[in-house]
Amino acid sequence: MQNTSFRERFPQLFSGLFALSLALVAGSFIGASAIRNLRQTDVVTVTGSAKRPIRSDYIIWRVSVSSQQPTAQAAYQELKSRSERLQGYLKQRQVPDNEITPSSIDTSTVPEVINGRETGNILAYRLNQRYEIRSSDVERISQLSQQATELINEGIPIVSEPPEYLYTQLSKLRVEMVGEATKDAKARAEAIARSTGNRIGAVRSAKTGVFQITSRNSTAVSDSGIYDTSSIDKDITAVVSVEFGVE
Repeated sequence: MQNTSFRERFPQLFSGLFALSLALVAGSFIGASAIRNLRQTDVVTVTGSAKRPIRSDYIIWRVSVSSQQPTAQAAYQELKSRSERLQGYLKQRQVPDNEITPSSIDTSTVPEVINGRETGNILAYRLNQRYEIRSSDVERISQLSQQATELINEGIPIVSEPPEYLYTQLSKLRVEMVGEATKDAKARAEAIARSTGNRIGAVRSAKTGVFQITSRNSTAVSDSGIYDTSSIDKDITAVVSVEFGVE
């Protein structure tokens, strides 16, 4: 009896210890696998941005002349004379004909009103002629839009609207800036990963935000994007949200 092995004496206990050992080994394997899977699914989402100064390369300027006379014929003759003077002024300033687009003449009447009620009589006819100048010579047309009011000294009642300043290379620039914003996002993600002892993996997803085209050094933003047309010098900002895997 004394030489009988422990296993023979306590077969059930031995089987239980063996099963427990297998369970601990299997549990360790499953735990390690779960950690590996968790790390494979860990992600970090960062926002990258890129900003560039741009200068408008296209301008749209609208200017109009008007007349008001007791009869339609008199109003038209006066408008014709003023329109010819405006066109002559633009020609003197070397604005090409193909950059000037006249609109149709707008006509309205000034009714007679007595005691707050229209009598049906017409006191005057009001005519308006609008011209639109589109040009890539931004500086010259911009200056001209400010100088044209000197025609008022000649008795020509012109209305000069603020020019619109545009940039025509946006489609190409957008592609470049998305790339720059993505690089910025990656640099930020790598800095975050290093602080936690990890590394950045592949890009899981990326989303481009709206572009903000603002006047120089402006801090204005909008969820729908901004396109400032009031200034020649602008800033364009691109924003990208990128999700990276973490290793």
